[in-house]
Amino acid sequence: MPDQPHYLRYSDDIEQVPADEAESIASIIGSMTHESEMTAARYHHAVRASHAKSHGLMKGELRVFDGLPEPLRQGLFAHPATYAVAVRMAVGPGELLSDAVSTHRGMAIKVFGVEGEKMPGHQAGTQDFVLATGPAFPQADAAAFAKAMKKIEANVEKSEGFKQAVSTVARVTNAAIGGASGSLDFFGHPPIPPLADTYYSQAALRYGAYVAKIAAVPVTPALVAEAGTRLDVGSDRDAFRRSVVDYLKASGAEFEIRVQLATDLDEMPVEDASKVWPESRSPYVAVARIVLPPQDAYGTARQRYMDDVMAFSPTHSLAAHRPLGSLMRARLATYPALSAFRHGRNGETEREPGGLQDIPD
Repeated sequence: MPDQPHYLRYSDDIEQVPADEAESIASIIGSMTHESEMTAARYHHAVRASHAKSHGLMKGELRVFDGLPEPLRQGLFAHPATYAVAVRMAVGPGELLSDAVSTHRGMAIKVFGVEGEKMPGHQAGTQDFVLATGPAFPQADAAAFAKAMKKIEANVEKSEGFKQAVSTVARVTNAAIGGASGSLDFFGHPPIPPLADTYYSQAALRYGAYVAKIAAVPVTPALVAEAGTRLDVGSDRDAFRRSVVDYLKASGAEFEIRVQLATDLDEMPVEDASKVWPESRSPYVAVARIVLPPQDAYGTARQRYMDDVMAFSPTHSLAAHRPLGSLMRARLATYPALSAFRHGRNGETEREPGGLQDIPD
């Protein structure tokens, strides 16, 4: 790891907010709320406006490594410790589609027992990290995402067959140019077994005195070996869920939490989430490990609690890990608004669990 002076220091003026960003964020909330209204009418139940279809609901531990160098000893990772975690894996869209519709996928992590200054409005002792496949986001900022959401909103009521056809073309195109990238599109990601895939914050966040992106990378040898395989999503609409549940019935899974510290704002911009930060300038470095023991990763009671009651949100954060940049500012506004719609429509009260004991087995 390069010496500390090579890393970009965090300061409050690192973000540059466009004058019309509030309008873009309002447009995003409007489009995603309308999407949620349409899907709630279809399913007679409100689902998440993104990452609606879960395929893995796990309990485990986060173990922060000892002996980290100073730039990596920040926030949650300042001291070696073991925390309880809940992990939710899901497909990207705000619809309950067949897994044959190739889209990005997500991993949301809730860490319990976290002490320290929280972001405004967050009182619980939790830290959430919301990650997705692909090292960057398809759109650069809130304005670009607002335009993309208009297209998604317009296509919500189109057939599943249409969506599968679009995603298949995207997947072939991505493969032809060297593999799917998070900066290309929401569609076209290859059907890698979820426990064998890598998940990224995609956009920047504060990392104590520094600025970073984070990733969760599988390190269990059997899962690393599966990273090059593809699931048969054509014959099983729930292939991702089957893969996760079947694996965790008998075996455990481990992921490293890795951090990529920014070195400058030109090659590693905060306001452009579509830019992949070059690992040649700053590689991802491991700071912790998530350990998921063998378990029933999709029990009925757990599924209802984690899908309908819980919320995973970038607003659930230490101040030391505050999300940064235009896309993240949009998320900070949209997640609470859409969660309120979902819980209100279902007559459910959003509850932040105090620990794993509150989540059914």
